[in-house]
Amino acid sequence: MNERNLKKGVLYGLGAYILWGVLPVYWKILENTKADVVLAHRIVWSFVFMIVFIMLSKKLKVFLLECRRILHNKKALLIITGASVAISMNWLIFIWAVQNEQMLEVSLGYYINPLMSVLLGVLILKERLSKAQTFSFILAAIGVLYLTSNYGVFPWVSLSLAITFALYGLLKKLVTISSMFSLAIETSIMMPIALIYLFTMSGSHLGFANESIGTNLLLLASGAITAIPLLLFGSSVQFIPLTTVGFLQYLAPTIMLFMGIFIYGETFTTTHLLAFTLIWISLIIYMITSVKGMRKEEIQRQKAN
Repeated sequence: MNERNLKKGVLYGLGAYILWGVLPVYWKILENTKADVVLAHRIVWSFVFMIVFIMLSKKLKVFLLECRRILHNKKALLIITGASVAISMNWLIFIWAVQNEQMLEVSLGYYINPLMSVLLGVLILKERLSKAQTFSFILAAIGVLYLTSNYGVFPWVSLSLAITFALYGLLKKLVTISSMFSLAIETSIMMPIALIYLFTMSGSHLGFANESIGTNLLLLASGAITAIPLLLFGSSVQFIPLTTVGFLQYLAPTIMLFMGIFIYGETFTTTHLLAFTLIWISLIIYMITSVKGMRKEEIQRQKAN
């Protein structure tokens, strides 16, 4: 891998995670529109954006062949449908939480997410954990339990976001599909439901007549806002190692954390600090052991060759 491609990959990755980090601002601006309505629009216009993008990329024929392949494979269709439901639930919880001043919980959820992904790998794919990785899970669990016990409220937003996104990632691993086509297929599955919901709630104008011009434009642009960071991410992973991606992924929840505290004035207590610190330590341990494991695999691969 040459230095130019590495820099390009890092820039694409930074762009993706910075956009994901500031994305809550977008949904916060739309807080006067109900989260379920915003979600429905996001699904519809994400599909429209991706189809236009695929056509402009002159890959429509390949995309249609991919759709046909999935339609003729019941297992793949079931898995991709499950992934569509998981990401839709994740989007709904995310939008609702941001609109209801739960940015810190959103941030916590995406810090927990990598650990939740590994946990699903252990439970479903029967992957094994090292002692250090097991210890990192225990630390994260203590952090969540400490937060719960001190506030007396279960952090359902954080855990729901972590579980739905981890489940989405797991299901995506089970079906091989390009990142460009993935969002288009997933939203095409959910789009009929979203359109029916908008029509039932608002009639043939789909709610546009009830909103200001600014809000309507934001709803229409939600597809591009959803797709662009995903496309940047898809490009970045082609040029940079997964370890680099692993470090970059914590940029988004960190941005959300600081925005929640310093821009939206959410309360960050000593309890939050202790809980987040335990989770940060667990993530550091997990990342160090993951990097060491990847290096060992690379050395063994080189010896085998």
